[in-house]
Amino acid sequence: MTTDTNSTITVYGANWCPDCRRAKQFLTTHRIAFHWVDLETQPEAVSEVERRNDGKRIIPTIVFPDGSFVTEPSNDELADKLNLPRVAAMTTYDVVIVGGGPTGLTTAIYAARENQSVLIVERSAPGGQAGVTERFDNYPGFPEGVGGAELAERMTRQAERYGVEILQAVGVTGIERDEPLVRVNLSTGEHVLAGAVLIASGSTYRRTGAEGEADLIGAGVHFCATCDGPFYRGASDLSVIGGGNSGLEEGLFLTQFAEHVTVIQALPTLTASKLLQEKVLAHPKMSVLLNAKVNSFNADDSGKLRSLSIDVDGAIHEHSTNGAFVFIGLDPNTDFLAQALAVDERGFLTTDHSFMTSVAGVFAAGDVRSGSTKQLASAVGEGAAAAIQIRYYLDALESGN
Repeated sequence: MTTDTNSTITVYGANWCPDCRRAKQFLTTHRIAFHWVDLETQPEAVSEVERRNDGKRIIPTIVFPDGSFVTEPSNDELADKLNLPRVAAMTTYDVVIVGGGPTGLTTAIYAARENQSVLIVERSAPGGQAGVTERFDNYPGFPEGVGGAELAERMTRQAERYGVEILQAVGVTGIERDEPLVRVNLSTGEHVLAGAVLIASGSTYRRTGAEGEADLIGAGVHFCATCDGPFYRGASDLSVIGGGNSGLEEGLFLTQFAEHVTVIQALPTLTASKLLQEKVLAHPKMSVLLNAKVNSFNADDSGKLRSLSIDVDGAIHEHSTNGAFVFIGLDPNTDFLAQALAVDERGFLTTDHSFMTSVAGVFAAGDVRSGSTKQLASAVGEGAAAAIQIRYYLDALESGN
């Protein structure tokens, strides 16, 4: 992310430095503008790092607009330095929502409009994955499309307008019944109580872990063909990483935009259904690379994806591509629950018709819920539906039924 260094944060570091990558990811996730200074490509900047650190080369060194700086900060230290809200104003709420993505924000808006006290606990920044998605062309009401960051900001402002309280950079470490309420334990060491809790923590696209992947997300590396495929109309090549059902389905979808789609599968065979395999192998605009592992995602001078370095049967070659779509699975963000709630065979939370989980007063909706469609519009819809069911539950709780 490159911005005016006079009014934004400057991060001095190197791409090989894990703490530098973590700090960059933290700032990007929270949609905080920063200027990245790579000491490997800009060695003259080393003197500035040494000047601020008494002659030592400590990275990352992060300089703020007021001239202050921190070195090797933890995420908690960065959050405090940025004055992100991390302490709840009250001890008890009508509704506590774990996750501030589109599902959680929608539920919060509906609940707060009915004068319920609502707290959102978000380990990253409001907006979830939607907030770091480049653009949505398939979300109703925006005929020209809408940027993910803009949509997240609009939803967040709407929630705050109704008095929703939002904690950022705060995780949930556990949820348990504290009759007749539900206790939510926070990563800050505090806890809050709620009449009802909604788990809307979403899911995370699995990544290859290859060099350059994290830096190019949204700049050539994507995880949703429906969302980002239309940006590549006329592209000479798009790459799909993953040979399962999702990979092949999305690859077929992408053929309507690109001249050619290359499927890259690390295994010796495709794992999708036979019908999908037949469609892909017979498609004139598609080809398949087996026993192929992506070693790195390579950027051009403008910071966008240029090519992939691929290991095919032990031989490394460079594959030029306009965009790479990674489909190697989804993991539900449920580690904090410590198996306290019932899940399906893939670890997604199971619910009844009212979005209630296996624990009374704890609901689940959106991408973390078993059977959800993992699309923005349906995530918003589930958030609204869950809010209505939570209202019924709270009414019954208050009446003693």
